[in-house]
Amino acid sequence: MTDTKPTLPERPYFSSGPCAKPPVWTPEKIDTASLGRSHRSKLGKARLQYCIDLMRELLELPETHRIGIVPGSDTGAFEMAMWTMLGARPVTTLAWESFGSGWVTDAVKQLKLDPTVMEAPYGEIPDLAKVDWTNDVLFTWNGTTSGARVPNADWIAEDREGLSFADATSAVFAQKIDWTRIDVATFSWQKVLGGEGAHGVLILGPRAVERLETYSPAWPLPKVFRLAKGGKLIEGIFKGETINTPSMLAVEDAILALEWGKDLGGAAALRARADANAAALNQIVTERSWLGHLVADEAIRSNTSVCLTVEGADTDFIKKFAKLLEDEGAAYDIAGYRDAPAGLRIWCGATVNTADIEALGPWLDWAWTKLSA
Repeated sequence: MTDTKPTLPERPYFSSGPCAKPPVWTPEKIDTASLGRSHRSKLGKARLQYCIDLMRELLELPETHRIGIVPGSDTGAFEMAMWTMLGARPVTTLAWESFGSGWVTDAVKQLKLDPTVMEAPYGEIPDLAKVDWTNDVLFTWNGTTSGARVPNADWIAEDREGLSFADATSAVFAQKIDWTRIDVATFSWQKVLGGEGAHGVLILGPRAVERLETYSPAWPLPKVFRLAKGGKLIEGIFKGETINTPSMLAVEDAILALEWGKDLGGAAALRARADANAAALNQIVTERSWLGHLVADEAIRSNTSVCLTVEGADTDFIKKFAKLLEDEGAAYDIAGYRDAPAGLRIWCGATVNTADIEALGPWLDWAWTKLSA
């Protein structure tokens, strides 16, 4: 019997972080003028500020919100927000996947805040109507490891007393965010922009700035977490004067991706690409009885980190499935997250081309047939 193989995707990069580079990306397109220069030079600060300005434009972020480039990827940015602002009032943590659960662990075991914990299993989210907004509230906008997201920001009270903390790393540039409801948001370039790791982005609304300028936590803060001094926000952090030394190569790589997004048509165009990719993958799932969505409710299903169930599959089966496709150069890094139910996870963010999602379908059939024979 002849083993007829489908046509390979042109770009088989479906990892959920670091994600696929923009389709136009080549090393030669990276501006190298700032490389080998101090990040505190006039050029270095100008490029950092330009990166911030591009992020503001593409995120459609109001001038009321500040943007800072910080160390430690999204994790570092969110930890920075937690350690500098929590403790002023009661805390509620929402968790429905691995990273949200990590913030619960930090709040309980490290900061010892005794938070209210609202949890839901993978594929679902907690009852958002029951959130008490007299508390500070921590949540992941889009659960990267479960594929479940909040449907919108309507559940965040306009008259909230507490602050809203959104880990939005796999949502920004792909999902519409009402910034008037967000006091703190974090992300990293390695997700929807396909950028490099190690750098985080911290967004602060005016209520978060007020907290930083009027409250000092009871615990000591390491230097890389300090956002205020003498009761005043350190404004330079949000004008390209980073806390520690950034990689200018990573910054230039992010600028390339942001300029690509701007040339496409901005935020709306990036969201449309992610939606088209998710729709193409949904069509693949719909046409196969052995595939399903981990998130059954379409209203809370991610359009970036789409998590799939595979009939009868356990962790060993998924490992073999993913390895078959990787060995063929058909799909890289599509096994589900280690803590999630056994299944596949396909990145559908804007840097992926819809044609490559469509080309993936026959390869999923090929691997399924191989392993199920």
